[in-house]
Amino acid sequence: MKMHGLGNDFVVIDSRGRGADSAGVVTAGLARALGDRNRGVGFDQLAEIRDAVGADFALDFWNSDGTRAGACGNATRCVSDYVMRQTGKAAVTLVTARGGLSAVRRGDGLVSVNMGAPQVAWDEVPLAREMDTLHLPLEGDPVAVGMGNPHAVFFVPDAEAVDVAGLGRAVEHDPLFPARTNVEFASLLGPDHLRMRVWERGTGITLACGSGACATAVAAHRRGLTGRRVLMDVDGGRLEIDWRADGVWMTGPVAHVFDGWLSPDFVAAVA
Repeated sequence: MKMHGLGNDFVVIDSRGRGADSAGVVTAGLARALGDRNRGVGFDQLAEIRDAVGADFALDFWNSDGTRAGACGNATRCVSDYVMRQTGKAAVTLVTARGGLSAVRRGDGLVSVNMGAPQVAWDEVPLAREMDTLHLPLEGDPVAVGMGNPHAVFFVPDAEAVDVAGLGRAVEHDPLFPARTNVEFASLLGPDHLRMRVWERGTGITLACGSGACATAVAAHRRGLTGRRVLMDVDGGRLEIDWRADGVWMTGPVAHVFDGWLSPDFVAAVA
């Protein structure tokens, strides 16, 4: 399936029915081939739905360069909506590399997912050595936050004016981040209202990033710039972020674009 949340687009492979012990069908080679927007399908991330014990489903995430992603909030919302429509449920539970998560459909049709508690200790993000995650020793004074993926959040006067590609690529590969990092650039538009642009590790600039929006909201509150509930304007639209006692909730629209099947020749070429 092809899905997107605010233009943050995904290929979703449903491999349920193979048993919860199955490792799934996606490989790094398949993720790279499908992620090619000229010779494959193209995506920001790939999500594979698998069987789970004690939850409605499990999700694995891949970047377009064939590396694993630990979390993908917009894909989680999209797939949760798909499973809710399949099952007739208004809420679902799922398992990712982050652990157990939950999602619900609101009365206005938007879908919310609890992305779990933020990781603010240096070794949880992770960073290369012990330091204050609220003030990293990099030009621009970013904040480090883990949301299943590592994030470096820069607060800038005008997010529109930032060289996201140039700065994002450099920070992603900085030695401070042993697992590389996503990079966000955010500016304050008003009380509890942020504008955010993002560079995602293993992918590049995307129109939205769910875990990045959550990380930015957490960083903004920790810096004293906002409350715990904010509106987040991204390139693809608007998300609502609410850092509650039980985790960081993200709410926004979802879209299911089409269903498809991979040709035998394509699969054979990847193998």
